Amino acid sequence: MLQVPIREQSGQSSTKAVILVGGPSRGTRFRPLSLDVPKPLFEVAGHPIIHHCLKAIAKVPDVREVILVGYYDESVFRDFLKDSSKEFPQFRMQYLREYTALGTAGGLYHFRDAILKGKPERLLVLNADVCCSFPLTEMLTLFEEKDAEAVILGTRVSNDAASNFGCIVSDSHTKRVLHYVEKPESHISNLINCGVYLFATECIFPAIRSAIKRRTTRPRLLSYPSSDNLESSFVAAAGDDDDTEKSEVLRLEQDILSDLADSNRFFVHETKDFWRQIKSAGSAVPANALYLQKAFQAQSEELTPPSATILGPNVSIGPRAVIGAGARVKDSIVLEDVEIRHDACVMHSIIGWNGRVGAWARVEGTPIPIGSHSTSIVKQGVKVQSITILGKECGVGDEVRVQNCVCLPYKELKRDVANEVIM
Repeated sequence: MLQVPIREQSGQSSTKAVILVGGPSRGTRFRPLSLDVPKPLFEVAGHPIIHHCLKAIAKVPDVREVILVGYYDESVFRDFLKDSSKEFPQFRMQYLREYTALGTAGGLYHFRDAILKGKPERLLVLNADVCCSFPLTEMLTLFEEKDAEAVILGTRVSNDAASNFGCIVSDSHTKRVLHYVEKPESHISNLINCGVYLFATECIFPAIRSAIKRRTTRPRLLSYPSSDNLESSFVAAAGDDDDTEKSEVLRLEQDILSDLADSNRFFVHETKDFWRQIKSAGSAVPANALYLQKAFQAQSEELTPPSATILGPNVSIGPRAVIGAGARVKDSIVLEDVEIRHDACVMHSIIGWNGRVGAWARVEGTPIPIGSHSTSIVKQGVKVQSITILGKECGVGDEVRVQNCVCLPYKELKRDVANEVIM
């Protein structure tokens, strides 16, 4: 357990926050970027992905503790938590490491004693790989108005895209969740789960406990790769049942939410603001654009006016990056210590740490349509990344064109290449 102390404060917090950060065996879709930095710490719009979660939680007045739950090594978040404790001194922050992947619900239950310490009445749960405006205050208001057991954040997507997410059927007047299905086989709703929740602590842990008991009283039908031959020690929180139980991975989405929908106290707050997942490495680019556009609307002091060489829009430039005269950079993330030489063009791309783009070179992807939640396209009958991604210390020669490619670290590209994964 990694913990950052905070000054003692009077009173108990009625709301506690948990950020689910996952672990190294997941997030393979974020490669090659996750080869060099864990996905939650990858910078989008100038800040680690998880920083955007903390910034949103900081706007909720009565949160005094934030717990990160995942199965990365404790050293991964040490420096981040140390720096964040200075920026957010109102929080006590700690990282609780799972001994193996327990799932979004299993991790909560495994650390229930730490989460319930101080007797919080409500629990905010955020998936770290979500990009949105995090309307947490509005969710709290709905929670209080409805005397809810749970509130889920939802958003509307196209009917075609909805089946890729958890789908919510709700009463449009009362906002009560009537039905929830994770990735349904047929269309039931275009209102989807955003991966942000608010639970009554007195309800969520018994709900998880009930799911565990169902698992132990029926034949094992499913086997998740991350839980084969592993035992999860879920011990009863109360009562005389102190037997260690064997359980599969437990997930909020598949195992818990559909049961909560059977109650009359599960509600959805539908956001009209931006939202998307940051699953694949390419999805960092549209997420970067959404955060930058929000910062522009808010006239954030963090934004730097474009220069003669960085025309934008939607560009993040890392520390010590050098952009040559006449270069064109658009809808891209340029990480630290990158050199883009004169008259080069970088669009819809991520240039990894210490990368080099030669003079008159072109590194480009394909624009992602507004509202699309996919970062892949089909070229010549093959599915490829729409965002070009160069891993750490990749070099692109002068006048070389790279289009719709993913390039692993430490490669030198001396010829034109398109629609390939460069190993």
